[in-house]
Amino acid sequence: MNETVYANALLVLEDEVRPGHLVVRDGIIAEIGEGAAPRGAIDLGGDHVLPGFVELHTDHVEGHLYPRPRVTWNAFAAVTAYDAQIAASGITTVFDSLRVWPDKRAAGMDGDAALLTATVRAASAAGVLRAEHFVHLRCEVTADGVVEEAGALLDEAGVRLISLMDHTPGQRQFMTEAQFRSYYKKKSGMSDAELDLIVSERQEAHARYARPNRARLVEMARAQGIVLASHDDATDDHVAEAIGDGVAIAEFPTTDRAADASHEAGIRVLMGAPNIVRGGSHTGNVAAESLARRGVLDILSSDYVPGSLLLAAFDLPARTEGVITLPQAVAMVSANPAAAAGLSDRGRLAPGLRADFIRVSAAGAGPAARAVWRQGERVA
Repeated sequence: MNETVYANALLVLEDEVRPGHLVVRDGIIAEIGEGAAPRGAIDLGGDHVLPGFVELHTDHVEGHLYPRPRVTWNAFAAVTAYDAQIAASGITTVFDSLRVWPDKRAAGMDGDAALLTATVRAASAAGVLRAEHFVHLRCEVTADGVVEEAGALLDEAGVRLISLMDHTPGQRQFMTEAQFRSYYKKKSGMSDAELDLIVSERQEAHARYARPNRARLVEMARAQGIVLASHDDATDDHVAEAIGDGVAIAEFPTTDRAADASHEAGIRVLMGAPNIVRGGSHTGNVAAESLARRGVLDILSSDYVPGSLLLAAFDLPARTEGVITLPQAVAMVSANPAAAAGLSDRGRLAPGLRADFIRVSAAGAGPAARAVWRQGERVA
């Protein structure tokens, strides 16, 4: 039996924050204690202890693989660097959100999902990964070949989540063509002429492929018990489509109307933690804070900044003037995403669950993760 006691901590539990100690035995939380800790306990100096974060949607690994436009980095080095940053940010379970978007005209924008899934498997087999990794396929329904590419990965990669995306100019996130052009010109460095061609091709592809591809992807997910997410819903029709498809998670709804309708339908609403930290959406869509104040925000995702989960969890109670408590905010980055993904063994500090937890110093300029444990083993 391997037992360690962590004492003198502020434990962030499901509905309260209280001083106490944590008993970890063989990688499992054995006891949540109050009062004097047993002799020989590790003193955490009054720091907060939070459950390890569960990240459902981060494409940050793609930034490590493509650190500059038209530059592809060593895949194994990219994955291990990404994993180290994930763990150091307090994320003990991560869904690597890999783009399935066959689009060879836009180099580096299709995501190389097959390469990354194979590399993550290799790194895991080598025992060098700190967080536990699952696969989340972000499937662009307008892309010719997306169903076949996703199907191949379903057989190889142990996919746990599929999101249904449509980034056509004039749809969802890009309700106007001007929004699309502005975003992708900054992100990719494409010329106006290149963008003209891409806009035309994507609008044509939407008309040809979006409906049948979405139907086939939904069918595949249902057949294998994979959780479905919709992406960038904006209208009542989008939400109705998500309900009909059996979607469990609404990722980044772009309007209050779509977020409210999704939540009312029992679909968990996921928004970006950077949206909280920055005080609004970087694309000008709905602010996550306003959804939290109205009680329709369920899950936060780090999206493109792994460290944003910790910042948002501590920032949200202050931003909402206590409407959202610290335990409620922490649940948005731990218990709620774990439940949405069907992971019942983690996401909370409770006896019998995995000993995935974070030591956080909340003093000074902001919260900082001082140490991170996964299944009782320190990983950062």
